[in-house]
Amino acid sequence: MQERAEGDAERPGRRVLVLNGPNLDRLGTREPAVYGARTLAQIMDALAAYGRARGVEVVWRQSNHEGELVTWIGESEGAFDGMILNPAAYTHTSVALRDALAGVRVPCVEAHLSNPAAREPFRHRSLTAGVCIGQVSGFGPESYRLALEGLMERWNAEGGGT
Repeated sequence: MQERAEGDAERPGRRVLVLNGPNLDRLGTREPAVYGARTLAQIMDALAAYGRARGVEVVWRQSNHEGELVTWIGESEGAFDGMILNPAAYTHTSVALRDALAGVRVPCVEAHLSNPAAREPFRHRSLTAGVCIGQVSGFGPESYRLALEGLMERWNAEGGGT
């Protein structure tokens, strides 16, 4: 049985899929000045604990392969109530990810550890943000928590709670 936050026993649990794109498996060692010293597993474990305390199950995956991410997005419909996507470099290049997101009825928040708008000019444009309900960037690992907060607020606004 899924854990629930105190007082949430009568509410159905929510499930969130967190997808992480290329090179995020190298967090902790890859450009720590930009991305920090925490590994992806450490960041995701903290997010899962945060979600669990609020009655939200967090399932996370990482791939360096665009097609695998597209497949997981397609499989999310009916299995998850929300999605957080850090497309990493695919943010700026992947029409396939954009089309996959547009093709499912799962609200998605785009998240980035760094602030792409404050980096190289080629990082200023996101192909995927336009089909997401929001975007959080520049807060390091907290970007994921803030994205989850955004999903929970959306559910509350729709009357579904967490």
